[in-house]
Amino acid sequence: MDKKNIQMSSNTFTALVVEEHTENTFEQTVKEVPYSFLTDHEVLIRVHYSSLNYKDALSASGNKGVSRKFPHIPGIDAAGTVVKDSSGTFNKGEQVIVTGRDLGSNTPGGFGQYIKVPPGWVVTLPDGLDLSSSMTFGTAGFTAMYGVKRLQRELISPDGGPVLVTGATGGVGSLSVFFLARLGYQVCAATGKMDKTDFLKSLGASTVIHRDEVTNVKSSMLLSRTWNGAIETVGGAMLDAVIRQTNHDGAVACCGNILGHELNTNIYPFILRGVSLLGIDSAICKMPMRLQIWESIAELSKNALPEGFIKEVKLQDIKPEIDAILHGKQVGRILVKIP
Repeated sequence: MDKKNIQMSSNTFTALVVEEHTENTFEQTVKEVPYSFLTDHEVLIRVHYSSLNYKDALSASGNKGVSRKFPHIPGIDAAGTVVKDSSGTFNKGEQVIVTGRDLGSNTPGGFGQYIKVPPGWVVTLPDGLDLSSSMTFGTAGFTAMYGVKRLQRELISPDGGPVLVTGATGGVGSLSVFFLARLGYQVCAATGKMDKTDFLKSLGASTVIHRDEVTNVKSSMLLSRTWNGAIETVGGAMLDAVIRQTNHDGAVACCGNILGHELNTNIYPFILRGVSLLGIDSAICKMPMRLQIWESIAELSKNALPEGFIKEVKLQDIKPEIDAILHGKQVGRILVKIP
């Protein structure tokens, strides 16, 4: 790396580094690391903001299903300015976003002052967003909007009946509620945190139900048709129950596995009701769709998120937030300010 051309002020940069001390024992430390820590890609970006996602918390905890090699810098989201692009795709000083791909998994991520990534991972910051607000949404908002677009592709319209969102107080769930409501859908939010009913209604939920109302049902192959579509964020038995309660020609977009990675269901919702099961892979979303999603987020971001939805923390104060998200205690979004 040509340090002179990059015009770095020192030989190191600040990052949250996860290190393995003994087998299955990991420590998170904000420290200085050499620029050689970065991968050999074309676009060097100075990161100003990131956000905290469940996948980040897993990586920061040493989950080798997410990050294989340590020491490692987590952070699957990053927003900042281009320092240098040897591919010529982006200009120096251009404001950009990077989410998904391998960032923060096995490529040093947004919890550091700098990242170095291929140009195909980078999106120019759309009009209507600044670096901070883009990370208010981040991968969680991107995934939520991807789910909305998948439902729209299956002709799930606002006048067709209610749409369910599970895991509704989490990052993806809460932003799914927000986006759907702003687009005119009648949103039913399912959560285990009924004390957050007012919070979910402030996001636009029409009704709030306990998650047990979805899952504590008969084992029948088909159940009463309760919703026209769903964004299902937790997986496992919840996904099965949602599918069996979806209306004729309805659709379920799924994107999570907190309750399990296996799906035990039956074929009848699909062949007797025409229900569609839609996958959401926000990490490897192709660029044309990726650009559409960010433009849609920018448009809907003009609607203010409720007070208290966003908590901004400094990088050195992120550890308690990692613990909270791992224990299912996160509500809303954690915006991470990079020094």
